[in-house]
Amino acid sequence: MPLHTLSSKPVAKPVVAPKSLKERALHALLVELIGVLMFAPGLAWVLGQSIGKMGAMTVMISTVAMLWNMVFNALFDRLRARVGFAMSLKVRALHAISFEVGLVFMVVPMVAWWLSISLLEAFVLDIGLLLLFLPYTMLFNLAYDRLRERLLARSRPCMVD
Repeated sequence: MPLHTLSSKPVAKPVVAPKSLKERALHALLVELIGVLMFAPGLAWVLGQSIGKMGAMTVMISTVAMLWNMVFNALFDRLRARVGFAMSLKVRALHAISFEVGLVFMVVPMVAWWLSISLLEAFVLDIGLLLLFLPYTMLFNLAYDRLRERLLARSRPCMVD
């Protein structure tokens, strides 16, 4: 039996404040910019590539990731508003994994071409990057959402009885 049927009180859907296109772009830019600054130098070192070549590759990947981030999160927010579920740790993990799986399909061919490696090698490289970015993405979104909630709470007028 579902948990929500055990209570006599109806389960309220969480309120999801809509995000503007400008905010979605800012969110995507921040997550990618911070991620590139954190991981690109180490990636260049591990792969024995120039920082210029790896920097260009990370900018390409980040551009794809930013666009995918905006589309994916808009669709996810629509689903969340329609179905009404809280952003639990489990949901956040599913959100991050789903985002990264979609990104793998877009990025692997591009990385293989850019580095002149096979699709399999690019896939293995991307899995390594995924293992770095998955926890980062999850933690970034958690921090972003909490900061956003605080900022939205401050901008709402207080209701006095």
